[in-house]
Amino acid sequence: MAKTYRLSCHCGAVALEVQPKQALADAKRCDCSYCRRRGAPMLAVPLDGLTVLKGEDALTLYQFGTHTARHWFCSVCGIYTHHRRRSNPNEYGINLGALEGVNPSDFPEFGWNDGVNHPSDR
Repeated sequence: MAKTYRLSCHCGAVALEVQPKQALADAKRCDCSYCRRRGAPMLAVPLDGLTVLKGEDALTLYQFGTHTARHWFCSVCGIYTHHRRRSNPNEYGINLGALEGVNPSDFPEFGWNDGVNHPSDR
């Protein structure tokens, strides 16, 4: 069974419970036009592995390009919490840095996903 974590935005308006399908050290960054600006290492979570505990009304949706991916962030403090993945719509990507008690600087360098050359763009 996957370990459960609490994820929250900076101001506390949004809180999620998540069960990543991979180890925290296996988080990746993406170099697509949006993610490279955001810079957050992300973990994959199955759709049934994410529950909004509070603040659903504070979440704001951002979409661009094909409008396949759905990026949510807190409308109060602006922190990216999670997104529905374009590469696998059956998963969410979550912000490793928003997991309570986790500091991304405690991990070695993260790998990168090639979002610039996304397979759906071919």
